[in-house]
Amino acid sequence: MKIISKVTIHPISYVITIIFFLMGYFRKYITFMIIIFIHELGHVITAICLKWKIEKIVILPFGCLIKFKEYINRPIKEEFIISIMGIIFQLLFSLKINIYYNIVIIIFNLIPIYPLDGSKILNLFFNKIGNFKFSFYLSIVISYFILLILLVQIFIKKDLISFLIIIPLLLEVIRNHRNIYCIYNKFYLERYLYNFKFKKIKIINNINKMKRDYAHIIKCKDKYLTENVFLRNMFDK
Repeated sequence: MKIISKVTIHPISYVITIIFFLMGYFRKYITFMIIIFIHELGHVITAICLKWKIEKIVILPFGCLIKFKEYINRPIKEEFIISIMGIIFQLLFSLKINIYYNIVIIIFNLIPIYPLDGSKILNLFFNKIGNFKFSFYLSIVISYFILLILLVQIFIKKDLISFLIIIPLLLEVIRNHRNIYCIYNKFYLERYLYNFKFKKIKIINNINKMKRDYAHIIKCKDKYLTENVFLRNMFDK
């Protein structure tokens, strides 16, 4: 019941439902939504098992946006498991419903546009090989680039349905782009406020090179400071 109370429906989802009903595709739409429900159930169940706090679940056209009330600095491995379990649940429990629809939904979710699974998985890969700040920025840039390509194709084909599906994704990318510095500061502030334990240590010479899953020693002129000391000096000013 607690999870159900956190579910909201995006206004465009109502519009899409009405359009499909008027076009006589309501049964096909319901089939899509059943598969999507199973997909999102994979994310939700996995998040609950890993003790991630779910803030809100927004039902979008052909998908859901799950917003977590969690630390950015949660382990990359946990976020990857949550991101991939939607597709795994879909393959395990809904493949027999309609193979074609399943393939369409899997391909759609793997598009690297935030907040689709493909973008999250790509961002986690960037975080494994690079720093948090650049990884997040690169994910936003890629999202804009893919959206631009899709929007050009949609306008050429005059595809209203695809346009309505893309709009919530575009708005979410724009929202995260506008909040990008707040997200960066949240990443640093978490490190300052909470005593995260990381097994791996990395020496850096710039705070912008801080990585997820790493503790840092920061070279500052001729001194070497732990990240706790460096961040305390930064936030206490």
